[in-house]
Amino acid sequence: MTEAARRADGHAEGQPPVRPSALGFSAADIVAAHDAYLDGAPLAPRELAGWRWIEENHRCNAALWREEDKARRTDVPDTEIVRCKRSIDRFNQQRNDAVEALDECVLGALAGAVTPQPEAQQSSETVGAIIDRLSILSLKIFHMGLQTQRADASEEHVANCSAKLDVLVRQRRDLAACLDRLLEGLSSGRAIFRTYRQYKMYNDPALNPELYGRKDTPVIAPARDEDVGVDEPFALPEHSR
Repeated sequence: MTEAARRADGHAEGQPPVRPSALGFSAADIVAAHDAYLDGAPLAPRELAGWRWIEENHRCNAALWREEDKARRTDVPDTEIVRCKRSIDRFNQQRNDAVEALDECVLGALAGAVTPQPEAQQSSETVGAIIDRLSILSLKIFHMGLQTQRADASEEHVANCSAKLDVLVRQRRDLAACLDRLLEGLSSGRAIFRTYRQYKMYNDPALNPELYGRKDTPVIAPARDEDVGVDEPFALPEHSR
């Protein structure tokens, strides 16, 4: 995290620590790992359920950010923009795959350890989806913080970016609190979530009409009925057992 973002974040020492969930991590752990990666610090090995997928998701989001920036250039050949587009598609698929793998790990860690209460509330977002959003916010905070430090920019630009940085930091703090509430609810059985697959149709030669309609495209078997479905809360999908 840049110094400007760190000041805006306002993590005052002495704040009461968040009680860790039964999953072994809190939103503060996630935010710290995201910022450490962007600061170039090596990440300490973690053996918590799904931590590798938290890191993989963040790595893909950071790579996506770089490729999205490059794709906006107008002084490079079209072939370079095509390359960027291909990279964006690949990283975006890997990013979503990491979110789904993380959610499976979370559900696997809860299965057998926590019994959902009859009145448990279903969350509209999964743990992985919220962590993915925190990852993107950390990237916005990092890069907006850099804009506030530009010596070649006008005072108006720096002021505008500083105001935006404050909003982004507040947004991440609020979202982190939402994640902690969900983690606590899952750990106590008062909350559940289901994982719904992100069916990226444009990446699938069997589902994208621009691909399966081409004569030079190999015939792809149609999607099977068993490929469509949702995971039950606190249960792993069949293919991951």
